Amino acid sequence: MSKRFVTVLITLSLLAMLVMPAMAQEDGPSGDLEIFSWWTGGGEAAGLEALIARFAELYPEVNVMNSAVAGGSGVNARAVLTTRMLGGDPPDTFQVHAGEELNALWVAAGLMEPLNAIYEEQGWMDQFPQGLLNLITDEEGNIYVVPVNIHRSNVMWYVPDNLAEWGVEVPTSWDQFINETCPTLQAAGVTPITIGENWTQVHLWESVALAELGPEAYNGLWTGDTNWTSDEAVAVWDTLGQVMDCANSDMNALSWQDAAQQVANGEAAFNIMGDWAAGYFLVDLALEPETGFAWAPSPGTDGVFMMLSDTFGLPVGAPNPDAVRAWLSFLGTPEAQDLFNPVKGSLPANTAADIGNSDLYNAYFQDAYEDWTNNEIVGSLAHGLVAAPAFSNQFASIMSNFQSNHDAGAAAVSSAELALQTLR
Repeated sequence: MSKRFVTVLITLSLLAMLVMPAMAQEDGPSGDLEIFSWWTGGGEAAGLEALIARFAELYPEVNVMNSAVAGGSGVNARAVLTTRMLGGDPPDTFQVHAGEELNALWVAAGLMEPLNAIYEEQGWMDQFPQGLLNLITDEEGNIYVVPVNIHRSNVMWYVPDNLAEWGVEVPTSWDQFINETCPTLQAAGVTPITIGENWTQVHLWESVALAELGPEAYNGLWTGDTNWTSDEAVAVWDTLGQVMDCANSDMNALSWQDAAQQVANGEAAFNIMGDWAAGYFLVDLALEPETGFAWAPSPGTDGVFMMLSDTFGLPVGAPNPDAVRAWLSFLGTPEAQDLFNPVKGSLPANTAADIGNSDLYNAYFQDAYEDWTNNEIVGSLAHGLVAAPAFSNQFASIMSNFQSNHDAGAAAVSSAELALQTLR
């Protein structure tokens, strides 16, 4: 992380302490507040700790318990959360992706409290994008969570000097990557693309699917308008298999951080990962944007922003609802979002945040924000927006089988059957 970036964060923290009484309440909440998430390392953990530290200043009578469960994209945390929620032992608040991960499970089961009063008190109806609000609101107009960020899924990461040394450019299509970039890098003894464990393979699949199908047909997978066994849909799996042939053979043994670090180390040329990778490069590896690491839309997806959003809500039966409401009222503020997102690697969800501050939000964020506000928007499968957990969980098994056998036809048929059973 650059000295200038650290200085800006410290200055913001000091200014926040000076204005601390603005939100603090004499008769504020007290007691324990358990915050459940999967943010356990790097920029995401640093961002959460910054939020908790500021909240503790605002509400010193609240004892915050950070109950984070390790595992990329929440694969382990969600299993623990499900056991607790169904067992009548909910945390006070928990991280959940906006969209179907929230709506098809927790909202549909009647296990979340509406938060409309908080939105009205804070004036947020005019500060959060309507498209985002639609993802967290039911048909009766009840809003169930507070978004803390906007993430982009379809990003290709690389190191500019390494590409120049190896004589390759950032590919603009998967055909170019497979037929030109990959052979050149393999001849130079470089891994063309590094891939990690199962969920990162699903993450890669959605970028390939978006490129091969285009946004309209990609969206059609989730609405029933696109046939999962059409030639175009089967071709997604064919392309994915060829991309995997250009990748590291130990992908199932790597976390997303491991895969990203291989790019930073010069062992691999490219990695497809969400922009939390920016937080990893900035915080964990102390790399400078545009030199130590750089980015581009994943091949074939220029002009499209595949989004996801991390949110927190108030579960029914939460032990300390007053403290949760205070936490959520803080979480959605521009102050909180500007503390969190520059180290997480994400964009603020609240449009009143200081996104125009280039000292706080560096070149990556400025570029991503330009795309967020101008590109066509589609939703992520791997991160809970477009499909219910009943689909996503079983799709992981389809991916596991495909990674072993590269049978595109079988994967397409299995996906079609799963869609019939689980997509609304």
